[in-house]
Amino acid sequence: MGRDIFGMALVDFQNGNYSEDIITHSSLGDEDSILIAYLFRDYKAMPSLEQKALDLCKGNILDVGCGAGSHSLYLQQMGMEVTALDKSEGATVTAKSRGIKNVVHSDIYDYSGTKFDTILLLMNGIGLAERMDELYRFLNHLKELLNPEGQILLDSSDIIYMFEEDVDGGFWVPDTGNYYGEVEFTMEYKGLKSDPFNWLYLDFKRLEKVAEELNLSCELVCEGPHFDYLARLSYQ
Repeated sequence: MGRDIFGMALVDFQNGNYSEDIITHSSLGDEDSILIAYLFRDYKAMPSLEQKALDLCKGNILDVGCGAGSHSLYLQQMGMEVTALDKSEGATVTAKSRGIKNVVHSDIYDYSGTKFDTILLLMNGIGLAERMDELYRFLNHLKELLNPEGQILLDSSDIIYMFEEDVDGGFWVPDTGNYYGEVEFTMEYKGLKSDPFNWLYLDFKRLEKVAEELNLSCELVCEGPHFDYLARLSYQ
Protein backbone atom coordinates (compact mmCIF):
# COMPACT_ATOMS: atom_id res chain seq x y z
CA MET A 1 0.00 0.00 0.00
CA GLY A 2 3.01 2.29 -0.35
CA ARG A 3 2.78 5.27 1.94
CA ASP A 4 -0.86 4.69 2.85
CA ILE A 5 0.01 4.82 6.54
CA PHE A 6 -3.58 5.55 7.56
CA GLY A 7 -4.98 2.67 5.54
CA MET A 8 -2.33 0.27 6.80
CA ALA A 9 -3.33 1.00 10.40
CA LEU A 10 -7.02 0.49 9.61
CA VAL A 11 -6.40 -2.85 7.90
CA ASP A 12 -4.24 -4.03 10.81
CA PHE A 13 -6.94 -3.17 13.32
CA GLN A 14 -9.69 -4.81 11.26
CA ASN A 15 -7.60 -7.97 10.91
CA GLY A 16 -6.86 -8.17 14.63
CA ASN A 17 -3.25 -7.00 14.30
CA TYR A 18 -3.56 -3.84 16.41
CA SER A 19 -0.48 -3.02 18.46
CA GLU A 20 -0.10 0.76 18.36
CA ASP A 21 -1.76 3.99 17.24
CA ILE A 22 -0.79 6.50 14.57
CA ILE A 23 1.50 9.32 15.68
CA THR A 24 0.96 12.67 13.93
CA HIS A 25 3.46 15.51 13.63
CA SER A 26 2.20 18.95 12.58
CA SER A 27 3.59 22.27 11.42
CA LEU A 28 2.17 23.75 14.62
CA GLY A 29 4.89 21.89 16.49
CA ASP A 30 2.54 19.39 18.12
CA GLU A 31 2.83 15.62 18.33
CA ASP A 32 -0.44 13.79 18.78
CA SER A 33 -2.03 10.36 18.32
CA ILE A 34 -4.89 9.04 16.23
CA LEU A 35 -6.51 6.31 18.31
CA ILE A 36 -7.30 3.58 15.79
CA ALA A 37 -10.06 2.00 17.88
CA TYR A 38 -11.91 5.32 17.91
CA LEU A 39 -12.20 5.22 14.12
CA PHE A 40 -14.29 2.03 14.49
CA ARG A 41 -16.76 3.52 16.99
CA ASP A 42 -20.53 3.03 16.80
CA TYR A 43 -23.20 5.73 16.79
CA LYS A 44 -23.47 5.88 20.60
CA ALA A 45 -19.74 6.64 20.92
CA MET A 46 -19.77 9.45 18.34
CA PRO A 47 -19.67 13.12 19.34
CA SER A 48 -23.04 14.90 19.32
CA LEU A 49 -22.09 16.90 16.18
CA GLU A 50 -21.56 13.68 14.23
CA GLN A 51 -24.77 12.16 15.56
CA LYS A 52 -26.68 15.27 14.52
CA ALA A 53 -25.15 15.15 11.02
CA LEU A 54 -26.13 11.50 10.60
CA ASP A 55 -29.65 12.27 11.81
CA LEU A 56 -29.93 14.97 9.11
CA CYS A 57 -28.85 12.71 6.25
CA LYS A 58 -31.43 12.07 3.55
CA GLY A 59 -31.77 10.38 0.17
CA ASN A 60 -28.72 9.14 -1.70
CA ILE A 61 -25.63 9.85 0.44
CA LEU A 62 -21.94 10.24 -0.39
CA ASP A 63 -19.59 9.81 2.58
CA VAL A 64 -16.40 11.59 1.48
CA GLY A 65 -13.24 10.45 3.24
CA CYS A 66 -15.08 7.53 4.81
CA GLY A 67 -12.05 6.17 6.68
CA ALA A 68 -12.96 2.96 8.49
CA GLY A 69 -16.55 3.50 7.35
CA SER A 70 -18.26 3.96 10.71
CA HIS A 71 -20.61 6.70 9.48
CA SER A 72 -21.48 4.81 6.28
CA LEU A 73 -22.04 1.60 8.21
CA TYR A 74 -24.50 3.28 10.56
CA LEU A 75 -26.42 4.88 7.69
CA GLN A 76 -26.56 1.57 5.84
CA GLN A 77 -27.87 -0.13 8.98
CA MET A 78 -30.59 2.54 9.10
CA GLY A 79 -31.69 1.43 5.64
CA MET A 80 -30.24 4.42 3.79
CA GLU A 81 -28.46 4.38 0.42
CA VAL A 82 -24.83 5.39 1.01
CA THR A 83 -21.62 5.39 -1.02
CA ALA A 84 -18.39 5.35 1.01
CA LEU A 85 -15.48 7.04 -0.80
CA ASP A 86 -11.84 7.33 0.20
CA LYS A 87 -8.55 7.75 -1.66
CA SER A 88 -6.85 5.47 0.86
CA GLU A 89 -6.82 1.92 -0.45
CA GLY A 90 -6.58 0.55 3.07
CA ALA A 91 -9.64 2.55 4.12
CA THR A 92 -11.74 1.17 1.28
CA VAL A 93 -10.53 -2.39 1.95
CA THR A 94 -11.55 -1.92 5.59
CA ALA A 95 -14.94 -0.42 4.72
CA LYS A 96 -15.72 -3.34 2.41
CA SER A 97 -14.66 -5.93 4.99
CA ARG A 98 -16.99 -4.29 7.53
CA GLY A 99 -19.91 -4.95 5.21
CA ILE A 100 -20.46 -1.62 3.47
CA LYS A 101 -22.01 -2.40 0.10
CA ASN A 102 -21.05 0.61 -2.01
CA VAL A 103 -17.38 1.52 -1.58
CA VAL A 104 -15.33 3.62 -4.01
CA HIS A 105 -11.53 3.90 -4.00
CA SER A 106 -10.94 7.33 -5.55
CA ASP A 107 -9.74 10.85 -5.02
CA ILE A 108 -12.81 13.07 -4.75
CA TYR A 109 -11.69 15.13 -7.76
CA ASP A 110 -11.63 11.99 -9.92
CA TYR A 111 -15.16 11.03 -8.93
CA SER A 112 -18.14 12.25 -10.94
CA GLY A 113 -21.23 11.15 -12.83
CA THR A 114 -23.55 10.52 -9.87
CA LYS A 115 -25.69 13.07 -8.04
CA PHE A 116 -26.39 12.90 -4.33
CA ASP A 117 -28.97 14.30 -1.92
CA THR A 118 -26.47 14.45 0.95
CA ILE A 119 -22.69 14.82 0.84
CA LEU A 120 -21.11 14.06 4.19
CA LEU A 121 -17.76 15.49 5.32
CA LEU A 122 -17.24 14.46 8.92
CA MET A 123 -14.19 14.44 11.20
CA ASN A 124 -13.20 17.77 9.62
CA GLY A 125 -13.69 16.39 6.13
CA ILE A 126 -13.42 19.91 4.72
CA GLY A 127 -9.73 19.42 5.47
CA LEU A 128 -9.49 17.51 2.20
CA ALA A 129 -9.46 20.91 0.47
CA GLU A 130 -5.96 21.23 1.99
CA ARG A 131 -5.61 25.02 1.65
CA MET A 132 -7.78 28.13 1.47
CA ASP A 133 -6.87 28.76 -2.16
CA GLU A 134 -8.13 25.24 -3.01
CA LEU A 135 -11.38 25.55 -1.05
CA TYR A 136 -13.27 27.15 -3.94
CA ARG A 137 -12.29 24.33 -6.32
CA PHE A 138 -13.19 21.72 -3.70
CA LEU A 139 -16.66 23.10 -2.98
CA ASN A 140 -17.34 23.71 -6.67
CA HIS A 141 -16.64 20.05 -7.36
CA LEU A 142 -18.98 18.99 -4.55
CA LYS A 143 -21.66 21.25 -6.04
CA GLU A 144 -21.38 19.27 -9.28
CA LEU A 145 -22.18 16.10 -7.31
CA LEU A 146 -25.18 17.61 -5.51
CA ASN A 147 -28.82 17.32 -6.51
CA PRO A 148 -30.71 20.66 -6.72
CA GLU A 149 -32.42 20.08 -3.35
CA GLY A 150 -29.35 18.47 -1.82
CA GLN A 151 -27.15 19.37 1.14
CA ILE A 152 -23.51 19.24 2.19
CA LEU A 153 -23.05 18.45 5.88
CA LEU A 154 -19.62 19.18 7.36
CA ASP A 155 -17.96 19.72 10.67
CA SER A 156 -14.76 21.61 11.34
CA SER A 157 -12.92 23.53 14.05
CA ASP A 158 -11.60 27.04 14.44
CA ILE A 159 -8.08 26.32 15.69
CA ILE A 160 -7.44 29.91 16.73
CA TYR A 161 -7.39 28.60 20.32
CA MET A 162 -4.03 26.94 19.58
CA PHE A 163 -2.33 30.33 19.31
CA GLU A 164 -1.16 32.54 22.13
CA GLU A 165 -3.81 34.84 23.59
CA ASP A 166 -2.86 38.47 24.12
CA VAL A 167 -3.90 40.81 26.94
CA ASP A 168 -6.84 42.17 24.94
CA GLY A 169 -8.40 38.73 24.53
CA GLY A 170 -7.26 38.35 20.92
CA PHE A 171 -4.84 35.78 19.58
CA TRP A 172 -1.31 36.26 18.30
CA VAL A 173 -1.05 34.48 14.94
CA PRO A 174 2.33 34.45 13.13
CA ASP A 175 2.26 36.38 9.86
CA THR A 176 3.17 33.60 7.44
CA GLY A 177 1.01 34.91 4.61
CA ASN A 178 -1.23 31.85 4.89
CA TYR A 179 -4.55 31.28 6.63
CA TYR A 180 -3.88 30.10 10.18
CA GLY A 181 -6.05 26.99 9.68
CA GLU A 182 -3.69 25.53 7.08
CA VAL A 183 -1.65 22.79 8.77
CA GLU A 184 0.93 20.37 7.39
CA PHE A 185 1.00 16.87 8.85
CA THR A 186 3.00 13.68 8.63
CA MET A 187 1.84 10.34 10.05
CA GLU A 188 4.02 7.71 11.68
CA TYR A 189 3.01 4.10 12.20
CA LYS A 190 5.12 1.05 13.05
CA GLY A 191 8.32 2.85 12.14
CA LEU A 192 7.01 4.12 8.77
CA LYS A 193 6.29 7.74 7.91
CA SER A 194 3.85 9.18 5.41
CA ASP A 195 4.69 11.90 2.95
CA PRO A 196 3.79 15.37 4.30
CA PHE A 197 0.24 16.45 3.50
CA ASN A 198 -1.81 19.60 4.02
CA TRP A 199 -5.05 19.77 6.00
CA LEU A 200 -7.46 22.68 6.40
CA TYR A 201 -9.27 23.70 9.58
CA LEU A 202 -11.89 26.33 8.81
CA ASP A 203 -13.65 28.84 11.05
CA PHE A 204 -17.36 29.23 10.37
CA LYS A 205 -17.27 32.87 9.29
CA ARG A 206 -14.69 32.06 6.62
CA LEU A 207 -16.79 29.11 5.43
CA GLU A 208 -19.85 31.36 5.30
CA LYS A 209 -18.00 33.93 3.19
CA VAL A 210 -16.70 31.37 0.68
CA ALA A 211 -20.12 29.71 0.44
CA GLU A 212 -21.76 33.04 -0.34
CA GLU A 213 -19.26 33.69 -3.14
CA LEU A 214 -20.17 30.28 -4.59
CA ASN A 215 -23.92 31.01 -4.36
CA LEU A 216 -24.43 28.49 -1.59
CA SER A 217 -26.41 29.08 1.57
CA CYS A 218 -24.51 28.30 4.76
CA GLU A 219 -26.34 27.35 7.94
CA LEU A 220 -24.71 26.94 11.35
CA VAL A 221 -26.56 23.84 12.55
CA CYS A 222 -24.94 23.59 15.98
CA GLU A 223 -21.72 24.21 17.86
CA GLY A 224 -19.61 21.79 19.84
CA PRO A 225 -17.89 22.30 23.19
CA HIS A 226 -14.48 23.36 21.87
CA PHE A 227 -14.45 25.72 18.86
CA ASP A 228 -16.05 23.06 16.63
CA TYR A 229 -19.28 23.29 14.65
CA LEU A 230 -21.61 21.52 12.24
CA ALA A 231 -22.67 23.39 9.09
CA ARG A 232 -25.04 22.71 6.23
CA LEU A 233 -24.47 24.05 2.70
CA SER A 234 -27.14 24.02 0.02
CA TYR A 235 -28.18 25.83 -3.15
CA GLN A 236 -29.63 29.28 -2.50
